[in-house]
Amino acid sequence: MPAVKVLNKQWIYAQRPSGRVGSEHYQLREVEVDSELAHNEVLIKAEYISVDPYMRIQQAERNSFDVPHPLGAVQGAGAVARVIASKSDQFKEGDWVLSYSGWQLFAKCHANDLNKIDAAAAPVTTALGVLGMPGRTAWFGIMEAGRPKPGEVVVVVVVVVVSGAAGAVGSLVVQFAKKAGCRVYGIAGGASKCEFLTSKLGLDGAIDYRKFNDADSLSAEIQKLTHGVDIYFDNVGGMITDAIIPQLKLRGRVIICGQISQYDGGIDKPNMGPRFLQHLLFQRATIQGILARDYTHRMNEMLEIVSPWVRNKEIVFEETIVEGFDKLPGALNSLFEGANVGKLLVSV
Repeated sequence: MPAVKVLNKQWIYAQRPSGRVGSEHYQLREVEVDSELAHNEVLIKAEYISVDPYMRIQQAERNSFDVPHPLGAVQGAGAVARVIASKSDQFKEGDWVLSYSGWQLFAKCHANDLNKIDAAAAPVTTALGVLGMPGRTAWFGIMEAGRPKPGEVVVVVVVVVVSGAAGAVGSLVVQFAKKAGCRVYGIAGGASKCEFLTSKLGLDGAIDYRKFNDADSLSAEIQKLTHGVDIYFDNVGGMITDAIIPQLKLRGRVIICGQISQYDGGIDKPNMGPRFLQHLLFQRATIQGILARDYTHRMNEMLEIVSPWVRNKEIVFEETIVEGFDKLPGALNSLFEGANVGKLLVSV
């Protein structure tokens, strides 16, 4: 295409939140982008943009798994986009691609920073969900860190503790664990979420954490239902973790992939965890933290197994899609209110 000016919209990360993140921490900016490209450059237009809990971690003042997200820059995020111009042999106009171009409508990217999406194989949005980062986290988190064996008991917190929406990672972990032959139980907020886990995802049981006022009573219910836990996949933390740790069986495994209960102000000064080291000693249990980036180079291993499940509709992958580029900050905020079921995306 001949070089033209296109008007780009960007959400700029402008202020670090001390608690809940919201639109006041962002600025909407409009800038012109020149479509003239250098060799191996590609101009893309975002169609779906991701919002994820890890973004709130990166907004902390201290180093976490990353240095803090810089102020005054486009909010980083994964995006599914269409190629609108290309000077690369790898991509042509109209191709669907996966990028990390952030919260903006248009971006110039080097070809090496893009991955082509086969739109005929699965819905393109799955590149940001079950066949993307959340799927990778779930697969390697449970299958490699968790090392499930048939008959073992797996407990997964598949909800945001604040109000209980089935999450993108947790809802996949429970299905992968079932396919590995485990007995799987979920902890959710509300009767409808528990029904979703047992009826739609096929779990062996579910507990509504909202019915319990303290860790001891929740722990007693977990013991009654599971008779002990071999693997605990934790993406929430807080009271639920306090309740499960005492129920770990001999050589139990705890996989930590998130602590969303702490993200509203507990990142820079996190709450102290339960005094559980004694129990880990007695049960010779292990705790391992995992990040999706640890397994990026092994993505094809996961896709080889999970992609056929998606094509054959053997995996349930829920998506919540919010319409409108202007809704991005609010969509991120909604993760902490339990407004989404499955992977949360913004269609722009």
